Amino acid sequence: MTPQQSSPEELSGVAWRISSFSDNGGPTCVEAGPLVDGSGRVAVRHSHYPRGTVVVYARGEWAAFTAAVRAGEFGDPH
Repeated sequence: MTPQQSSPEELSGVAWRISSFSDNGGPTCVEAGPLVDGSGRVAVRHSHYPRGTVVVYARGEWAAFTAAVRAGEFGDPH
């Protein structure tokens, strides 16, 4: 992961979506959404703490991560 700084203004336009792998209301709820600056970067946060830390991934990093999830490289979450 490449550390990236994002301003509150950049994050204000993010259309957050809860991961389909997150427990329904459980402790592992993750939300992600693309930044609206056209860069392809994706912001990720814990849905129970929306004002907490946000991690921003570059387009390629996010694509590699989601491909690995789909391929089961992190095990079955259920």
